[in-house]
Amino acid sequence: MPRKVGRQSVEGEENPAFNSLYMISSLVWQAKDSREALGLILDEVIKVFGAATASISLVNFETQGLEIEVARGLPEESMGLQLPLGQGLTGWVALHGEAVLCHDVAKDSRYFPAKGSIRSELAVPMLDAGRVIGVVSVDSEAKDNFSEEDLKLLTLLAGEATRAVTRFWQMQQLQTQAQQLQALVQAGQGLVSQRREEAIWEGVLGAACRISQCEVATIYLPAENGEELEMAMAIDRAGKLELGETLALRDSAIGTAVLNRRQIEVANIRRTEENHLVRFIQEAKLESMLVTPLLAGLDVVGVLNVYTKIPHRFSNVERDLFQTLARMGSIALQNSRLYRRVFDTESTLRQSEKMNTLGLLAAEIAHEVRNPLTVIRLLFDPLEEAFGEGDSRRQDVRVIRDRLDQLEQIVNRVLDFGKSGQSAFEEVGFDQLMKDTHRLLRLKLEQAQVELEYHPAASGGILEAHRGQLQQVLLNLCLNAMEAMPGGGKIEIRTERSGDPPAGQFVVHFRDTGIGIPEDVQGRIFDSFLSRRLEGTGLGLSITKRILREHRGDIELLGSKPGETVFRFWLPLG
Repeated sequence: MPRKVGRQSVEGEENPAFNSLYMISSLVWQAKDSREALGLILDEVIKVFGAATASISLVNFETQGLEIEVARGLPEESMGLQLPLGQGLTGWVALHGEAVLCHDVAKDSRYFPAKGSIRSELAVPMLDAGRVIGVVSVDSEAKDNFSEEDLKLLTLLAGEATRAVTRFWQMQQLQTQAQQLQALVQAGQGLVSQRREEAIWEGVLGAACRISQCEVATIYLPAENGEELEMAMAIDRAGKLELGETLALRDSAIGTAVLNRRQIEVANIRRTEENHLVRFIQEAKLESMLVTPLLAGLDVVGVLNVYTKIPHRFSNVERDLFQTLARMGSIALQNSRLYRRVFDTESTLRQSEKMNTLGLLAAEIAHEVRNPLTVIRLLFDPLEEAFGEGDSRRQDVRVIRDRLDQLEQIVNRVLDFGKSGQSAFEEVGFDQLMKDTHRLLRLKLEQAQVELEYHPAASGGILEAHRGQLQQVLLNLCLNAMEAMPGGGKIEIRTERSGDPPAGQFVVHFRDTGIGIPEDVQGRIFDSFLSRRLEGTGLGLSITKRILREHRGDIELLGSKPGETVFRFWLPLG
């Protein structure tokens, strides 16, 4: 016959249901965690029902399975047992949320044997706000050992167990959130002082792993073409990962998050058509992913991805934490770029100050040079009459006079800085200019064992230019080329016309066979004061570019390598 413990008690004793509820409510608060509290509840259940075995199983909402949390009387190997919802009597109770009183387990097809001697079972759901969070079950080695009154009593005890579990869960959740907020604050404090982008991403990804149960975190940045994302960094809990990837925006959920500017969650990335990190995700056995864009206003400056190794549903709290972390990373990135811009501006101001100082010094030098130059001109004028028309030295004297005129113009231009120099422009034949330049350099070319070849355009070139400045361009390029050919070599200058005047251009290709320009400075060769020679000023190419721009032209480096360096400059046709 079934025992009557629910409504009937031994004479002189209090109702066992009342005693059990009182004992449970007083004991659970002495527990340190939910497992210990459930153990105390289960001890009381065993005592009240005189059961052979008892267990409390909780639903794992990540795996959608039922896991034994605490048990009494069951074999040790059963502690690691996981049942899918619906399997066994406890699984059926968890799935349907209804209690089960089984008088004979041998006659119930739902029963899953955990111990061979069990003959009857009682199982009730643990309900929290209508949701099943677990199952309390007791077993007996005798048939028909439990009654409907027992079922009601176990339901009451399961309710108390539910309240105990949820209280501990809430406390644990609050503690976890406090730790997450503390980690978030620490991350913010660390990010605000970072200036290097690499350090920013390392701080963001490290914080992502600390504030959640994710195992891997990555940062992707938009590529320059606007159609792709490039991985900037990846880490796991052990440190940085050697991963790299370029990803088209429309190939994965990451790109979708960028295009829509919102978070995207992928519950099972191994079973979803994700075209990123496919091999790594499979090998690392990653399951779930949350993608959070880093926004600066309406612009996406990056994407933060976190991955878990177990199926995981990211809660609203976790989503908010990652959004906050992404905002911190975005702000730190903007601060870093603004700092770099300020630093560059400061560097430009220093350069401007240096140029101003150089201008003042140049004015002083020009003033001092003018007096001896005047004397030289006065003494030089009679020399021209000393040589007859057929004497080759008369041509040298003419070239020297032109150079003296150029020096005087330079001095005047420095002293009259700020005035328009357009009045000094005249029609200049480039072919004659090249002949004069070759005459000036012929001795230096012979000493340096450098051959100068000039290949003029078939139609020639008449330019509206400042003769002295344009010759300075040619001299600067030739002297630089000779410095790059210490063992001798060849300079080749080739000209061509492009289009018709006045819209046409006169293009000059300047090639030498020197040692080449180091790759690390090729992008800065036209900067002022950039020189790799101890005796150089670093102004030659900078002045060359300034002169050509004043003539509405420009110059560029087409390429440089050992044995060949090619410049191209152009001027408007006169």
